[in-house]
Amino acid sequence: MSSPIILAVDTNDLDIAKRLVSETSEYVGLYKLGLEFFLRFGHQGVKDIQDLTDKRIFLDLKLHDIPNTVSGAIKQVAALKPRFLTVHASGGQEMIQAAATAAPDIEITAVTILTSLSQQNVTDIGFNGSTLERATELAKLAVSGGARAIVCSPLEIVAIRNAIPNEVKIITPGIRPKDQSNTDDQKRTMDPKSALESGANFLVIGRPITAAKDPRMAAKLVLESSII
Repeated sequence: MSSPIILAVDTNDLDIAKRLVSETSEYVGLYKLGLEFFLRFGHQGVKDIQDLTDKRIFLDLKLHDIPNTVSGAIKQVAALKPRFLTVHASGGQEMIQAAATAAPDIEITAVTILTSLSQQNVTDIGFNGSTLERATELAKLAVSGGARAIVCSPLEIVAIRNAIPNEVKIITPGIRPKDQSNTDDQKRTMDPKSALESGANFLVIGRPITAAKDPRMAAKLVLESSII
């Protein structure tokens, strides 16, 4: 079966990134390259990773600006042909439409509410109601704007899956193996199997694999624990 694991290669060391890709490709479905990596290595860094593996890239830039600026930014990275490219759902429907139009061959992926935010954090920002309600509404807005994938915490998977078409992918970070109590900076977490059973299509996992003494074995164990 294809692996649902998206490995978060969040590092500013290209050699470490290459090693992680080489060691884990047997058990990983895609590789997530984030803002830190992209600002350090740019287009060439992404190409260097693509040269190591036949797995697609999840380019996690979380763009959030006026529609014209986001459209222009996406055109600058479209040649890299990532499978997924993130924008913030809170940028609004017009921004998401502009993103989808700028790169029709890329699955524009809308981030609802960051998994590092608790309910109190969300209230402090000024969102009314529960995190679940706000994430679900943002997901629906994003899909109406042309987003083809949604990023949400594991705790919002069921509600969002029930609110959006089945063909729209759900990608969830905040994944931690059952035997790991350390959630790092994640506030809303779940184990791999439970997240998939709830309706997620892909699981973003970083430190439980990348910080392990043996990343290859850690990736293997996470994949085995996610089988449903």
